[in-house]
Amino acid sequence: PGSLEDAAFAAAAALTALDAVVRRQQRWAGAWRQRLALGCAAVTVRQAGRVEDESALRDAVLLTRPGDDVGPAGRMLLAWRRLAGSPAEKLLTEASVAAVLDDLGFAQDGEAVSDLAADLRLLTAIEGVVGMLTGALQSVERRRLGWALGAWVADASLALRLGWQHAVPLLGAEPAWGANAARRGRPATGVAPGVESESERTKNLLAAQARAVLRAIDLSAELGRRADRLLAVAPQLRAKAADLVVERLLSDDAIVASEKIAGMSDRGLRRLFDRLVELGAVRELSGRPTFRIYGL
Repeated sequence: PGSLEDAAFAAAAALTALDAVVRRQQRWAGAWRQRLALGCAAVTVRQAGRVEDESALRDAVLLTRPGDDVGPAGRMLLAWRRLAGSPAEKLLTEASVAAVLDDLGFAQDGEAVSDLAADLRLLTAIEGVVGMLTGALQSVERRRLGWALGAWVADASLALRLGWQHAVPLLGAEPAWGANAARRGRPATGVAPGVESESERTKNLLAAQARAVLRAIDLSAELGRRADRLLAVAPQLRAKAADLVVERLLSDDAIVASEKIAGMSDRGLRRLFDRLVELGAVRELSGRPTFRIYGL
């Protein structure tokens, strides 16, 4: 965008369209939010200097036995999955903020967590959308807690401000709007090279918000078509608990073929997934002959 006003208009228009998608409360909305969470986690991992891609992140979480450590990258994915799967009103509680800080690798004492959570809840209550987003990011930045947490709390704050039941992972898939620009040495309007003015930072944030929202809307259209195909072939399925498997596919990013669902055997579940792939209703996401993973 050429100006702050252009960026604000683009972000507002995009958010209006996204709000309509969210409020339709489609059956596949869980899978949509978790797929967006995976994308945000992959960017978070790269910014942390790690090499895991989306497939490796899926493996870390889905192929680890319950109770075992999923590793640093896996915990980053769990942070974004918490954003996508928890009720919005619980996201900015002290317990939730503390858990996310831990997942992202930040050690904080109880008083610091309490202060941060209080700041974020106050911003959500009194600020407009632009002030809330910039305020949430600045609150995290002042504490030197990193872009990923700033994006996480901004998405949580947006969901609360707009009255959504669940947050939609958005900004985590965008590069840091201030720090990255400074590291690249990008000239900013009216200030020294590599340093952005406050209005320039706000413009870049709103542009990033608009891009993230449009990407989320595009994904909703794609997954909506895939979900329609799955629901169209569901009556043809004869396997026990097939309805439960369909609901799991609509509510999550992916399912491992060995998962226990309503007492189905591994063999029975694999046959059901093979049938769904044959019908063009789901995809095998790992590309492996064993430990296979399926999703919309």
